[in-house]
Amino acid sequence: MCSCSYSCILCLMRGLNKAMIIGNLTRDPEIRTTPSGQSVTSFTVATNFVWTDQSGQKQEKVEYHNVVAWRRLAEIIGQYLRRGSKVYIDGRLQTRDWIGQDGVKRYRTEIIAENMVMLDSRGTSIEAKAPPETLSTESESPSQEEPKEEEEEEIEVEKIPF
Repeated sequence: MCSCSYSCILCLMRGLNKAMIIGNLTRDPEIRTTPSGQSVTSFTVATNFVWTDQSGQKQEKVEYHNVVAWRRLAEIIGQYLRRGSKVYIDGRLQTRDWIGQDGVKRYRTEIIAENMVMLDSRGTSIEAKAPPETLSTESESPSQEEPKEEEEEEIEVEKIPF
C-alpha cells in the first residue's frame, strides 16, 4: 500500500477495501494461538445509527461487526480491551465460507483489523497497528493462516495512560 491515504490512481486501480468503525465491544475478546504460534483474537463491536423519522420520533439501529486481529495487534487487544470498551477499528472486509454440520454452506463477513485505537471516557487513547501485509492475489480460506510478517515495534507499557 502506498502512503497516499487511498487517493492515488494506483490505489483506485487496485480497488479499495476499507472499513472504519467506532463502537463498543459486546464481549471480551477471545484470543487463541494457531498451531504455528501466531496469535489471533476475535470480538464483536456494536455501532449505533440514530436518526429522526418523518413523525419526529428518534430512532436507533444497532449494527454488530465481527472483528479479527492477528499477531501483535491480537495480543494488545486481548490484553487491554474488555466488554464495553470504546474502540476505533480500521481494516479490510473479508468473507469466509464453510459447510455447517447440517450440510448448509454458511458465510461470515469480518473486519480484519489493521489499526486499533482504544478510546476511553477520559479523552485519552492508545493506538496500535498491524504490520503492513504483502499484496496477494490468492484467495484465503478460513483454515489458512495469515502470512508471517517481520516483527513490529513493541508498545511500552509505561506509555499506556491507565
